[in-house]
Amino acid sequence: MEAAKRVDELIRILNDANYRYYVMDNPVLHDFEYDALLRELEELEEKYPQLARPDSPTQRVGGAALSKFEKVDHAVPLMSLQDVFSLEELTDFLNKINAAYPNTGFTVEPKIDGLSVALEYENGVFVRGATRGDGVVGEDVTENLKTIRSIPMTLENAPNRLIVRGEVYMPKKSFEKLNEQQEEEGKPLFANPRNAAAGSLRQLDSKIAAKRGLDILIFNVQLAEGMVFESHKQSLEYLRELRFKVVPCDLFTNSEKIKERILFINENRDQLSCDIDGAVIKVNDLNLRNQLGATAKFPKWAVAYKYPPEIKPTVVEDIVVQVGRTGVLTPKAVVKPVRLAGTTVTNATLHNQDFISERDIRIGDTVMIRKAGEIIPEILNVDFSKRPQSAVAYRLPEKCPVCGAHTQKDPDGAFLRCTGAACPAQLSRNIAHFVSRDAMDIDGLGSSIVDALIEKGLLCSAADIYYLSLDQMKSLWQNGTVAATKLLESIEKSKEQDLSRLIYALGIRQVGAKTGKVLASAFGSMDALRDATLEQLMDVPDVGEITAAFIYDWFKQPQGVDMIEKLRAAGVNFDSKRVIADARFAGMTFVLTGALTMFTRDEATEKIELYGGKASGSVSKKTTYVVVGENAGSKERKARELGIPILSEQDFLDMIQ
Repeated sequence: MEAAKRVDELIRILNDANYRYYVMDNPVLHDFEYDALLRELEELEEKYPQLARPDSPTQRVGGAALSKFEKVDHAVPLMSLQDVFSLEELTDFLNKINAAYPNTGFTVEPKIDGLSVALEYENGVFVRGATRGDGVVGEDVTENLKTIRSIPMTLENAPNRLIVRGEVYMPKKSFEKLNEQQEEEGKPLFANPRNAAAGSLRQLDSKIAAKRGLDILIFNVQLAEGMVFESHKQSLEYLRELRFKVVPCDLFTNSEKIKERILFINENRDQLSCDIDGAVIKVNDLNLRNQLGATAKFPKWAVAYKYPPEIKPTVVEDIVVQVGRTGVLTPKAVVKPVRLAGTTVTNATLHNQDFISERDIRIGDTVMIRKAGEIIPEILNVDFSKRPQSAVAYRLPEKCPVCGAHTQKDPDGAFLRCTGAACPAQLSRNIAHFVSRDAMDIDGLGSSIVDALIEKGLLCSAADIYYLSLDQMKSLWQNGTVAATKLLESIEKSKEQDLSRLIYALGIRQVGAKTGKVLASAFGSMDALRDATLEQLMDVPDVGEITAAFIYDWFKQPQGVDMIEKLRAAGVNFDSKRVIADARFAGMTFVLTGALTMFTRDEATEKIELYGGKASGSVSKKTTYVVVGENAGSKERKARELGIPILSEQDFLDMIQ
């Protein structure tokens, strides 16, 4: 069968590309090529579901979120290590073993600051992954571990049963990106990569974990049925042959060389992709490990040397403001270069105006600085005795430093945002939102294509999408003309979308898809919405005073006015098709649960709103009806407990007809 051969080929190509990229750090495919092949595989598996395989890259992200994590009994306990905090303590450990067993070989590895897990394989297939827990019992996080691309789903020439131990971590780049997103969205920052990794791995929804960019380094064979290893070093080489991403490891017999290696790792930790908090020293000989044994808590054949944190003084030479993808203004202190945790620090995050004001940080101040979580430079406090007389209190600007639009403080937080509809700093994110499925639904205009078009100067606002030509776009793909033509057709089709989708696509703060529908129904046209007064906006159900102000201000900003006129000139639909047939469901709230067979959930929601009702995702005392499909779960049970009427799909259909 031709389709089966192509599926096998695509899985082989994509899995090899994942290994080259995530394990070997040697990419063999461009993002465009990888995305195109993955989409082809998804389409084939959707058409021929019997061809889907457990090692397919499409199977890495699960479906519905879990309600809880199941407990897992570890076949081999995951023990923790005894910490040592000085070279003297380390020397005592080495001397004690060498006194009984001269010329013992020790391995030295960086101690990854993450979350320990066990990966279990049966007949070469990844079947289970669990957190360390208390070392004896952990939690099943298999679905989240599948999202880590460096974990192989299948192994060649592996024993019937294999359990390996590794450390899940968040790479420095992923951590910085995640905290940038948290900061831009006005959410609390993660304290360090370990906390971020632990929180991500324990997400009940694997789709969230998949977005966090987690990775893993394998550092031990827990169990390999039918196999015998003489040394730790040998077992790690075997894991590399199986294509695992294995922790770097060096072997020494000389105590001084061991100490030199530990200090070398600390001095060069900035070259690692992950955060570390020490080095692990282990006896290499596995038979000797058995002889040395363990205490109730720790093995006697290994210790973890912990690196001390560094705090140093420096001077704030300037404060600069960056504008994030969501419009948040983030101040950063430019500091006199200082060496911290193996890198030269030249700036430090200041978070927001409240952070600056609370610590009274000013240009010219001498401050104490450290790396929060060994990653992000952070100012701890100011040495007021060294403050220059010319230093003045700092305030964030009232206008965006990128586009000049007015800035606006979050009503529920300490963050300041740019209100510009076409601010270059927010352009990529704004366009990605504009073309998303719930907005204008322009298929094929992914983030990599958007970024390429921005780089070419072809997109300066979301409205520019409707002015793209075939000649401008065809160079972005290998089969340029075909792909570009298909995308242009999708763009043209999007012009017919309902006004509710266009309102949501504009990206006005606090205006989600549901609010877009409410506004479209209330005003009927874009022009009526644009001309609405604050009082008229506040009269709309579900639109409060703050949201009304955001909408009103957006349409008064020059960038907003320009975008609306460009969209009008391009022929984008400005009228609502959401005419309420009658108000039979007015004041009613419906909850849909279970697998619906007579219509999709979106179609049912559309019907409810068509007759003036509201669809909700959760059951409460305010719920009017719960519509249940097949395999309905907790929502149906809660409805019965609260005495809320339950409708079958046929009952709901009868109400509509």
